[in-house]
Amino acid sequence: MENEAGVTSAADGLGGIAWNVVGHTYTPKLHSPNAFIWHAVVPADTFVPPHIHPTQDEWIVMLEGELEVEFGPEKHVAKAGDTVRMPMGIAHGIFNRSGQTATCVFGVAPSRKLFDLFKVLDGVTDPAELVRLSALHEVDFLPPPDQA
Repeated sequence: MENEAGVTSAADGLGGIAWNVVGHTYTPKLHSPNAFIWHAVVPADTFVPPHIHPTQDEWIVMLEGELEVEFGPEKHVAKAGDTVRMPMGIAHGIFNRSGQTATCVFGVAPSRKLFDLFKVLDGVTDPAELVRLSALHEVDFLPPPDQA
């Protein structure tokens, strides 16, 4: 799978994988030491709490719908066709407050430990466990505002 030339069809993920991470469906499309790319289906009223990737750049390419991306107090709406850049070390949260499902492609570079994190997060529903596992895989969640 790693570093192979080819095409991953729109309907497929690597090895038939589809993960449920924070209520979203993540389907990996490319995984190598240099980059990890996945397709995401983000249902209405779901979100990824503010977090930091200290060792990776991350981006989103919006396909359908819209997402609100927060960088600290700044809020930006990304719509179909938009690209969102989230450089390493910059706290960001991703929220679907649109009332409709959004689809997008996420990517990180370099891959680091995120692919392995998604494998262990598949189906995890306990927020404390999500935070604990994420910290072990180089993703640091920020405390909720009332606990900061």
